[in-house]
Amino acid sequence: MKRGDMSHGRRIIPIVSDADIVEARMAARTLAEFVGFSGAHLVMIATAVSEVARNIIEYAKPGEVVLSVVQNSLRRGLEVVARDQGPGIADISQAMQDGFSTSRSLGLGLPGSRRLMDEFEVESKVGLGTTVTMRKWLP
Repeated sequence: MKRGDMSHGRRIIPIVSDADIVEARMAARTLAEFVGFSGAHLVMIATAVSEVARNIIEYAKPGEVVLSVVQNSLRRGLEVVARDQGPGIADISQAMQDGFSTSRSLGLGLPGSRRLMDEFEVESKVGLGTTVTMRKWLP
């Protein structure tokens, strides 16, 4: 699938520069609107995507953000998968604490994103990279 294609409710955004954070945020908002989200939910999704994309730039570039429409028997939503092949996270539980940062930032990226989304998982192996999977379901 080429960059920018939204066929079949899926979009892949390579993350290599700050401009890609903006693109990922806008693409997430557009796809979330397509799913049926509105108002504050659009802002929450866009913010969570910005945070995980910024983490890729800050710690592990390059990487990618994959946006997908998801549906189970009861509900419809948006899935965001942010992945990289960077240094990985040595202690995920520590990284998920508010205020923890290895880059002197506010440390709101992962824990903030977790609060904004309905489902949140982090998988990471030191030296191999990190995958963050988040889902937001229509209310």
